Amino acid sequence: MYLTNRFYTIAIAAIVMMAAGNYWLPLYTAGYTIAWMLFAATAIDLAMLYYRRAITASRHMSDRLSNGDDNEIRLRVESSYRWTSGLRVVDETPFVFQRRDVEFGLRLAPYDGKTIVYKLRPTQRGVYGFGHIRVFATSPLRLAERRYTCGEPKDAKVYPSYLMLHKYELLAINNRLTEMGVKRIRRAGNNTEFEHIKEYVKGDNYRSINWKASARRSLLMVNVYEDERSQQIVSVIDKGRAMQQSFEGMTLLDYAINASLMLSYAAIRKADKAGLVCFGEHTDTFITPSRRHGQMERLLEALYYQQTRWAESDFDEMLATVSHGITKRSLLVVYTNFDSQCSMERQLPYLKQLNTRHRVLVVFFVDNEKQKFLDTKAHTTEEYYQHVIVEKMVHEQHLIVSLLRHNGIQSLLTTPQNLSVDVVNKYLEMKSNQAI
Repeated sequence: MYLTNRFYTIAIAAIVMMAAGNYWLPLYTAGYTIAWMLFAATAIDLAMLYYRRAITASRHMSDRLSNGDDNEIRLRVESSYRWTSGLRVVDETPFVFQRRDVEFGLRLAPYDGKTIVYKLRPTQRGVYGFGHIRVFATSPLRLAERRYTCGEPKDAKVYPSYLMLHKYELLAINNRLTEMGVKRIRRAGNNTEFEHIKEYVKGDNYRSINWKASARRSLLMVNVYEDERSQQIVSVIDKGRAMQQSFEGMTLLDYAINASLMLSYAAIRKADKAGLVCFGEHTDTFITPSRRHGQMERLLEALYYQQTRWAESDFDEMLATVSHGITKRSLLVVYTNFDSQCSMERQLPYLKQLNTRHRVLVVFFVDNEKQKFLDTKAHTTEEYYQHVIVEKMVHEQHLIVSLLRHNGIQSLLTTPQNLSVDVVNKYLEMKSNQAI
């Protein structure tokens, strides 16, 4: 039970009036009367609130939360009071969010209920513990409030961004993938597998004209091909210290995990096989490429437990694992982050050896904050030096791209926010150009 601000305001006014009664007696009488009326009204208020348990509340949410996405949480609050009640609803969110604003005020009519919807955006994978739902109810008198403890504590696991997969699937069904940024790439040459024959329309490749079918139909007919199926797409994720850098609360490792999940989903939809390799100082995760039922669930569970390491990653052991476990030519998408050209050159021999048997795409990150800093104007000598250093770091990243291209290795330099879309687009581009 708690007394409200209205109670204390009236009580203070009564005390002040009683104190002023030393100078004018009628004020003491008025204050004394108000005090007794206040106590009587408070007793009635408490009786109204406590005569029965009339408030229930429950939390409705998924057992899994999606990392880096806005997850919807629903609170259902119902009242069986015979009068309109004022409520203050506080949900005990996991402490990792450091949220102090998950408090909602509402008024419920007699025997009414309402649903409260709010969103949480986790930035770390793991188990998040939700507590009780605290509801503070007041009667129309609003002199006291009763606290209800509702709901049961619940743990929710934060998994890699599976909500993005649902969004991708819905947009694919509605042919609206361009809203996400996924591009449809038209093939310039012949595809690899025949699918069917159709009537020629403007824009079709004239080299695909089927002259025999055209002669039979007296219409121009063209062969339609589809992308080669059952190619292997393997996400190779570096868990070393370079991936501990964070953007908007999420580490580069988490961005890479979300992108690899998105890429695997897109590959399986294209009838390709998706696999996974995660390595740090040791290669501790290997999932054979497959497109069987349940492969996405296996990838999701494996990605859930990945954590960064402080040690430098061992590309040599990763090379040995890939060479032993993946015998068919595959597209290896290596998510890493090079601090400098020197750090890339140390790993270049392993990437070149991988590229002899497979197609390697190296994905690393551009720092948005560096670019924003370069867009500002320098005013002091120290700021000029800082601009020169940052320009050198940005230029070095472009040198890394050139050096990889010179050695026949594909690369993708992108921002963490655009990583998932850019990787999927690059995969579609390489597939359409038969570069896998």
